[in-house]
Amino acid sequence: MYISNEFSRLEINLNGCLENYRYFRSRLEASTRLLVLVKANAYGHGAVQFASLMEQAGADYLAVAYPVEGIELRQAGIKSPIMVLTAGTDSFEQIVNYGLEPGIPNMYSLKILCGVLEKRGIRDFPVHIKIDTGMHRLGFMSDELPELLEFLSSCSCVKVRSVYSHLAAADDPSCDDFTHDQVRLFKESADRLTDAIGYKPVYHILNSAGIERFPEYQFDMVRLGIGIYGVSALPGTHLATVASFKCKVLQIKTLKPEDGTIGYGRHGKIAPEGTVIATIPVGYADGLDRHLSRGKGSFMVNGHRVPTIGNICMDMTMLDVTGLDVKVGDTVTIFGKEPGIAELADILGTIPYEILTSVPRRIERIIIADKQ
Repeated sequence: MYISNEFSRLEINLNGCLENYRYFRSRLEASTRLLVLVKANAYGHGAVQFASLMEQAGADYLAVAYPVEGIELRQAGIKSPIMVLTAGTDSFEQIVNYGLEPGIPNMYSLKILCGVLEKRGIRDFPVHIKIDTGMHRLGFMSDELPELLEFLSSCSCVKVRSVYSHLAAADDPSCDDFTHDQVRLFKESADRLTDAIGYKPVYHILNSAGIERFPEYQFDMVRLGIGIYGVSALPGTHLATVASFKCKVLQIKTLKPEDGTIGYGRHGKIAPEGTVIATIPVGYADGLDRHLSRGKGSFMVNGHRVPTIGNICMDMTMLDVTGLDVKVGDTVTIFGKEPGIAELADILGTIPYEILTSVPRRIERIIIADKQ
Protein backbone atom coordinates (compact mmCIF):
# COMPACT_ATOMS: atom_id res chain seq x y z
CA MET A 1 0.00 0.00 0.00
CA TYR A 2 1.28 3.45 -0.90
CA ILE A 3 0.56 6.54 1.17
CA SER A 4 0.22 9.41 -1.26
CA ASN A 5 2.82 12.15 -0.97
CA GLU A 6 1.88 15.25 -2.94
CA PHE A 7 5.51 16.33 -3.00
CA SER A 8 7.31 13.29 -4.46
CA ARG A 9 6.57 10.41 -6.81
CA LEU A 10 8.10 7.73 -9.02
CA GLU A 11 6.57 8.00 -12.48
CA ILE A 12 6.39 4.73 -14.42
CA ASN A 13 6.20 5.39 -18.15
CA LEU A 14 3.79 2.93 -19.74
CA ASN A 15 4.96 3.61 -23.28
CA GLY A 16 8.61 3.24 -22.31
CA CYS A 17 7.89 -0.05 -20.60
CA LEU A 18 6.08 -1.43 -23.64
CA GLU A 19 8.82 -0.16 -25.97
CA ASN A 20 11.45 -2.09 -24.00
CA TYR A 21 9.22 -5.15 -23.92
CA ARG A 22 8.91 -5.08 -27.71
CA TYR A 23 12.67 -4.58 -28.10
CA PHE A 24 13.50 -7.73 -26.13
CA ARG A 25 10.63 -9.68 -27.65
CA SER A 26 12.00 -8.83 -31.11
CA ARG A 27 15.29 -10.55 -30.28
CA LEU A 28 13.56 -13.87 -29.66
CA GLU A 29 12.02 -16.57 -31.78
CA ALA A 30 8.24 -16.45 -31.87
CA SER A 31 8.04 -19.71 -29.94
CA THR A 32 10.31 -18.58 -27.09
CA ARG A 33 8.49 -17.77 -23.90
CA LEU A 34 9.22 -14.60 -21.97
CA LEU A 35 9.39 -14.46 -18.18
CA VAL A 36 9.56 -11.02 -16.55
CA LEU A 37 11.15 -10.46 -13.15
CA VAL A 38 8.99 -8.40 -10.78
CA LYS A 39 10.88 -9.24 -7.58
CA ALA A 40 12.02 -6.55 -5.12
CA ASN A 41 8.87 -4.52 -5.75
CA ALA A 42 9.51 -4.83 -9.50
CA TYR A 43 13.03 -3.47 -9.07
CA GLY A 44 11.53 -0.54 -7.19
CA HIS A 45 8.88 0.24 -9.82
CA GLY A 46 5.88 -1.09 -7.90
CA ALA A 47 5.21 -4.82 -8.07
CA VAL A 48 1.43 -4.86 -8.51
CA GLN A 49 1.35 -2.06 -11.07
CA PHE A 50 4.24 -3.46 -13.08
CA ALA A 51 3.02 -7.05 -12.95
CA SER A 52 -0.33 -5.89 -14.27
CA LEU A 53 1.40 -4.07 -17.14
CA MET A 54 3.42 -7.17 -18.02
CA GLU A 55 0.38 -9.40 -17.82
CA GLN A 56 -1.42 -7.14 -20.28
CA ALA A 57 1.66 -6.95 -22.52
CA GLY A 58 1.62 -10.72 -22.91
CA ALA A 59 4.40 -11.99 -20.64
CA ASP A 60 4.23 -15.78 -20.34
CA TYR A 61 5.52 -15.88 -16.77
CA LEU A 62 6.27 -13.58 -13.86
CA ALA A 63 8.92 -14.28 -11.24
CA VAL A 64 9.47 -13.06 -7.70
CA ALA A 65 12.19 -13.73 -5.16
CA TYR A 66 10.11 -14.74 -2.15
CA PRO A 67 6.67 -16.25 -1.51
CA VAL A 68 5.37 -13.09 0.17
CA GLU A 69 5.93 -11.20 -3.08
CA GLY A 70 3.95 -13.74 -5.07
CA ILE A 71 1.14 -13.72 -2.50
CA GLU A 72 0.91 -9.93 -2.82
CA LEU A 73 0.43 -10.27 -6.57
CA ARG A 74 -2.20 -12.99 -6.23
CA GLN A 75 -4.14 -10.95 -3.68
CA ALA A 76 -4.06 -8.03 -6.11
CA GLY A 77 -5.65 -10.18 -8.82
CA ILE A 78 -2.62 -11.14 -10.93
CA LYS A 79 -3.49 -14.37 -12.78
CA SER A 80 -0.26 -15.13 -14.68
CA PRO A 81 1.93 -18.08 -13.69
CA ILE A 82 4.30 -16.88 -10.95
CA MET A 83 7.63 -18.52 -10.27
CA VAL A 84 9.18 -18.10 -6.80
CA LEU A 85 12.94 -18.08 -7.20
CA THR A 86 13.76 -18.42 -3.50
CA ALA A 87 10.95 -20.52 -2.10
CA GLY A 88 12.72 -21.54 1.12
CA THR A 89 11.19 -24.39 3.11
CA ASP A 90 8.72 -22.75 5.50
CA SER A 91 6.15 -21.38 3.03
CA PHE A 92 5.19 -24.36 0.89
CA GLU A 93 1.65 -24.44 2.30
CA GLN A 94 1.12 -20.84 1.21
CA ILE A 95 2.81 -21.47 -2.12
CA VAL A 96 0.31 -24.25 -2.79
CA ASN A 97 -2.63 -22.22 -1.52
CA TYR A 98 -1.86 -19.28 -3.79
CA GLY A 99 -0.97 -21.27 -6.88
CA LEU A 100 2.67 -20.22 -6.96
CA GLU A 101 5.44 -22.31 -8.53
CA PRO A 102 8.60 -22.80 -6.47
CA GLY A 103 12.17 -22.92 -7.66
CA ILE A 104 13.84 -25.98 -6.14
CA PRO A 105 17.62 -25.71 -5.56
CA ASN A 106 18.36 -28.79 -3.45
CA MET A 107 17.05 -32.15 -2.23
CA TYR A 108 16.21 -30.83 1.22
CA SER A 109 13.70 -28.35 -0.20
CA LEU A 110 12.28 -30.88 -2.63
CA LYS A 111 11.65 -33.48 0.05
CA ILE A 112 9.94 -30.99 2.35
CA LEU A 113 7.70 -29.82 -0.49
CA CYS A 114 6.82 -33.40 -1.38
CA GLY A 115 5.93 -34.08 2.25
CA VAL A 116 3.45 -31.18 2.16
CA LEU A 117 2.00 -32.34 -1.16
CA GLU A 118 1.61 -35.96 -0.05
CA LYS A 119 -0.27 -34.92 3.08
CA ARG A 120 -2.69 -32.94 0.93
CA GLY A 121 -3.00 -35.60 -1.74
CA ILE A 122 -1.67 -33.33 -4.48
CA ARG A 123 -0.10 -34.76 -7.62
CA ASP A 124 1.84 -33.13 -10.48
CA PHE A 125 2.47 -29.88 -8.63
CA PRO A 126 4.60 -27.57 -10.87
CA VAL A 127 8.20 -27.03 -9.77
CA HIS A 128 11.27 -25.46 -11.36
CA ILE A 129 14.59 -27.23 -10.87
CA LYS A 130 17.65 -24.98 -10.57
CA ILE A 131 21.05 -26.17 -11.77
CA ASP A 132 24.24 -24.54 -10.47
CA THR A 133 26.47 -24.02 -13.51
CA GLY A 134 28.97 -21.63 -11.96
CA MET A 135 27.14 -18.87 -10.10
CA HIS A 136 27.56 -20.97 -6.93
CA ARG A 137 24.69 -19.37 -5.10
CA LEU A 138 21.80 -21.84 -5.27
CA GLY A 139 21.14 -24.94 -7.32
CA PHE A 140 22.05 -28.60 -7.84
CA MET A 141 25.70 -29.31 -8.57
CA SER A 142 26.55 -31.97 -11.17
CA ASP A 143 27.42 -34.58 -8.53
CA GLU A 144 24.02 -34.06 -6.88
CA LEU A 145 22.05 -34.86 -10.03
CA PRO A 146 21.94 -38.67 -9.63
CA GLU A 147 20.03 -38.44 -6.34
CA LEU A 148 17.70 -35.80 -7.80
CA LEU A 149 16.98 -37.82 -10.93
CA GLU A 150 16.32 -41.00 -8.99
CA PHE A 151 13.91 -39.16 -6.72
CA LEU A 152 12.06 -37.42 -9.55
CA SER A 153 11.70 -40.61 -11.58
CA SER A 154 9.66 -42.17 -8.78
CA CYS A 155 7.84 -39.09 -7.45
CA SER A 156 4.28 -38.41 -8.59
CA CYS A 157 3.51 -35.38 -6.42
CA VAL A 158 5.59 -32.94 -8.47
CA LYS A 159 5.93 -32.24 -12.17
CA VAL A 160 8.98 -30.41 -13.45
CA ARG A 161 7.65 -27.35 -15.23
CA SER A 162 11.10 -26.03 -16.06
CA VAL A 163 14.82 -26.52 -15.47
CA TYR A 164 16.97 -23.41 -15.30
CA SER A 165 20.28 -21.86 -14.34
CA HIS A 166 21.71 -18.37 -13.97
CA LEU A 167 24.54 -16.73 -15.89
CA ALA A 168 27.15 -15.10 -13.70
CA ALA A 169 28.70 -12.64 -16.17
CA ALA A 170 26.67 -12.48 -19.37
CA ASP A 171 27.26 -8.72 -19.59
CA ASP A 172 31.08 -9.01 -19.52
CA PRO A 173 32.80 -9.89 -22.83
CA SER A 174 35.96 -10.88 -20.96
CA CYS A 175 33.97 -13.73 -19.37
CA ASP A 176 32.40 -15.07 -22.57
CA ASP A 177 34.30 -18.36 -22.42
CA PHE A 178 32.95 -18.90 -18.93
CA THR A 179 29.42 -18.08 -20.13
CA HIS A 180 29.69 -20.62 -22.96
CA ASP A 181 30.86 -23.22 -20.44
CA GLN A 182 27.91 -22.43 -18.22
CA VAL A 183 25.48 -22.98 -21.07
CA ARG A 184 27.17 -26.23 -22.08
CA LEU A 185 26.96 -27.59 -18.52
CA PHE A 186 23.34 -26.45 -18.25
CA LYS A 187 22.32 -28.20 -21.47
CA GLU A 188 24.04 -31.42 -20.40
CA SER A 189 22.38 -31.36 -16.98
CA ALA A 190 18.95 -30.43 -18.33
CA ASP A 191 19.10 -33.20 -20.92
CA ARG A 192 20.02 -35.72 -18.22
CA LEU A 193 16.98 -34.62 -16.23
CA THR A 194 14.71 -34.84 -19.26
CA ASP A 195 15.91 -38.39 -20.02
CA ALA A 196 15.32 -39.46 -16.42
CA ILE A 197 11.76 -38.11 -16.05
CA GLY A 198 10.57 -39.09 -19.53
CA TYR A 199 9.21 -35.72 -20.65
CA LYS A 200 10.79 -32.39 -21.57
CA PRO A 201 10.33 -29.39 -19.28
CA VAL A 202 10.99 -25.80 -20.33
CA TYR A 203 14.69 -24.86 -20.44
CA HIS A 204 15.85 -21.33 -19.54
CA ILE A 205 19.17 -19.71 -18.67
CA LEU A 206 19.31 -16.26 -20.33
CA ASN A 207 18.90 -13.09 -18.31
CA SER A 208 18.55 -9.60 -19.83
CA ALA A 209 22.22 -9.37 -20.82
CA GLY A 210 22.05 -12.90 -22.17
CA ILE A 211 19.07 -12.06 -24.38
CA GLU A 212 21.03 -9.21 -25.93
CA ARG A 213 24.42 -10.92 -26.22
CA PHE A 214 23.66 -14.66 -26.56
CA PRO A 215 20.29 -15.08 -28.32
CA GLU A 216 21.50 -18.43 -29.69
CA TYR A 217 21.01 -19.81 -26.18
CA GLN A 218 17.41 -18.76 -25.71
CA PHE A 219 16.16 -22.37 -25.48
CA ASP A 220 12.43 -22.46 -24.57
CA MET A 221 12.19 -19.37 -22.36
CA VAL A 222 14.24 -16.36 -21.22
CA ARG A 223 14.12 -14.27 -18.07
CA LEU A 224 13.86 -10.51 -18.57
CA GLY A 225 14.89 -8.44 -15.55
CA ILE A 226 16.78 -5.14 -15.59
CA GLY A 227 16.33 -4.77 -19.35
CA ILE A 228 12.59 -4.21 -19.14
CA TYR A 229 13.32 -1.38 -16.71
CA GLY A 230 15.55 0.41 -19.20
CA VAL A 231 19.13 -0.82 -18.68
CA SER A 232 20.96 -2.44 -21.61
CA ALA A 233 24.08 -4.60 -21.62
CA LEU A 234 25.06 -3.42 -25.11
CA PRO A 235 27.12 -0.23 -25.50
CA GLY A 236 25.26 2.35 -27.52
CA THR A 237 21.86 0.73 -27.03
CA HIS A 238 19.49 3.26 -25.54
CA LEU A 239 16.43 1.64 -24.04
CA ALA A 240 13.43 3.72 -23.10
CA THR A 241 13.43 5.38 -19.69
CA VAL A 242 10.79 3.72 -17.54
CA ALA A 243 11.15 5.25 -14.07
CA SER A 244 11.50 8.96 -13.27
CA PHE A 245 11.90 10.02 -9.65
CA LYS A 246 10.46 13.50 -9.22
CA CYS A 247 9.58 15.88 -6.43
CA LYS A 248 8.57 19.51 -5.88
CA VAL A 249 10.48 22.40 -4.36
CA LEU A 250 9.31 23.06 -0.80
CA GLN A 251 11.04 26.34 -0.08
CA ILE A 252 13.46 28.87 -1.58
CA LYS A 253 15.97 30.72 0.61
CA THR A 254 18.32 33.53 -0.36
CA LEU A 255 21.30 33.41 1.99
CA LYS A 256 24.07 35.92 2.64
CA PRO A 257 27.58 35.06 3.89
CA GLU A 258 26.69 36.27 7.39
CA ASP A 259 23.90 33.67 7.54
CA GLY A 260 26.55 31.05 8.24
CA THR A 261 26.30 27.57 6.70
CA ILE A 262 23.78 25.12 5.27
CA GLY A 263 22.71 21.73 6.65
CA TYR A 264 24.01 19.13 9.07
CA GLY A 265 27.68 19.35 9.95
CA ARG A 266 27.78 22.87 8.45
CA HIS A 267 29.21 21.49 5.23
CA GLY A 268 27.15 23.74 2.96
CA LYS A 269 29.14 26.91 2.32
CA ILE A 270 27.53 30.18 1.29
CA ALA A 271 29.27 31.98 -1.56
CA PRO A 272 30.68 35.49 -0.93
CA GLU A 273 28.06 36.96 -3.25
CA GLY A 274 25.30 34.92 -1.59
CA THR A 275 23.62 31.61 -2.36
CA VAL A 276 20.06 30.70 -3.27
CA ILE A 277 18.94 27.24 -2.14
CA ALA A 278 15.89 25.15 -2.94
CA THR A 279 14.84 22.56 -0.37
CA ILE A 280 13.21 19.39 -1.72
CA PRO A 281 11.28 16.70 0.22
CA VAL A 282 13.55 13.77 -0.68
CA GLY A 283 16.39 12.42 1.46
CA TYR A 284 18.30 9.26 2.22
CA ALA A 285 15.16 7.63 3.63
CA ASP A 286 13.78 7.97 0.10
CA GLY A 287 16.75 6.24 -1.50
CA LEU A 288 18.78 9.38 -2.19
CA ASP A 289 22.27 8.20 -1.27
CA ARG A 290 24.18 10.51 1.12
CA HIS A 291 27.27 10.11 -1.06
CA LEU A 292 25.53 12.47 -3.49
CA SER A 293 25.84 15.27 -0.90
CA ARG A 294 28.03 18.38 -1.18
CA GLY A 295 27.71 18.80 -4.92
CA LYS A 296 28.61 15.25 -5.94
CA GLY A 297 25.10 14.81 -7.28
CA SER A 298 23.08 17.20 -9.39
CA PHE A 299 19.46 17.08 -10.49
CA MET A 300 17.26 18.70 -13.12
CA VAL A 301 14.97 21.66 -12.51
CA ASN A 302 13.50 23.91 -15.21
CA GLY A 303 15.98 22.63 -17.79
CA HIS A 304 19.06 23.18 -15.64
CA ARG A 305 21.28 20.84 -13.63
CA VAL A 306 21.57 21.99 -10.02
CA PRO A 307 23.99 20.48 -7.49
CA THR A 308 23.32 19.42 -3.95
CA ILE A 309 24.70 21.72 -1.28
CA GLY A 310 25.52 20.52 2.21
CA ASN A 311 24.62 17.06 3.45
CA ILE A 312 21.56 15.15 2.28
CA CYS A 313 19.18 14.77 5.24
CA MET A 314 16.85 11.90 6.07
CA ASP A 315 13.79 13.48 4.44
CA MET A 316 15.11 16.60 2.69
CA THR A 317 17.92 17.83 0.47
CA MET A 318 19.12 21.32 -0.36
CA LEU A 319 20.05 22.33 -3.91
CA ASP A 320 22.08 25.30 -5.09
CA VAL A 321 19.84 27.20 -7.54
CA THR A 322 21.76 30.46 -7.49
CA GLY A 323 21.13 32.53 -10.64
CA LEU A 324 18.18 30.43 -11.79
CA ASP A 325 14.47 31.16 -11.93
CA VAL A 326 13.20 28.53 -9.49
CA LYS A 327 10.13 28.84 -7.29
CA VAL A 328 8.19 26.81 -4.75
CA GLY A 329 6.28 24.01 -6.46
CA ASP A 330 8.66 23.59 -9.40
CA THR A 331 9.46 20.00 -10.35
CA VAL A 332 12.89 18.50 -9.67
CA THR A 333 13.96 15.27 -11.40
CA ILE A 334 16.22 13.13 -9.21
CA PHE A 335 16.66 10.56 -11.97
CA GLY A 336 14.91 9.81 -15.25
CA LYS A 337 16.04 10.83 -18.72
CA GLU A 338 18.44 13.29 -17.08
CA PRO A 339 20.17 12.50 -14.89
CA GLY A 340 19.89 8.83 -15.82
CA ILE A 341 20.27 6.07 -13.26
CA ALA A 342 23.47 4.92 -14.98
CA GLU A 343 25.03 8.34 -14.31
CA LEU A 344 24.13 8.20 -10.63
CA ALA A 345 25.39 4.63 -10.43
CA ASP A 346 28.75 5.71 -11.86
CA ILE A 347 29.06 8.52 -9.31
CA LEU A 348 28.25 6.14 -6.48
CA GLY A 349 30.38 3.27 -7.75
CA THR A 350 27.40 0.91 -7.84
CA ILE A 351 24.88 -0.52 -10.31
CA PRO A 352 21.48 0.82 -11.48
CA TYR A 353 19.73 -2.07 -9.68
CA GLU A 354 20.71 -0.64 -6.29
CA ILE A 355 19.44 2.84 -7.10
CA LEU A 356 16.10 1.59 -8.40
CA THR A 357 15.46 -0.80 -5.52
CA SER A 358 16.42 1.83 -2.93
CA VAL A 359 13.33 3.93 -3.59
CA PRO A 360 11.03 2.97 -0.68
CA ARG A 361 7.34 2.27 -0.73
CA ARG A 362 6.50 5.62 0.84
CA ILE A 363 7.21 7.12 -2.59
CA GLU A 364 4.05 6.67 -4.62
CA ARG A 365 4.31 4.93 -8.00
CA ILE A 366 2.23 6.59 -10.70
CA ILE A 367 1.63 5.14 -14.18
CA ILE A 368 1.89 7.73 -16.94
CA ALA A 369 1.83 7.44 -20.75
CA ASP A 370 4.36 10.00 -21.91
CA LYS A 371 5.90 9.56 -25.35
CA GLN A 372 9.64 8.85 -25.38
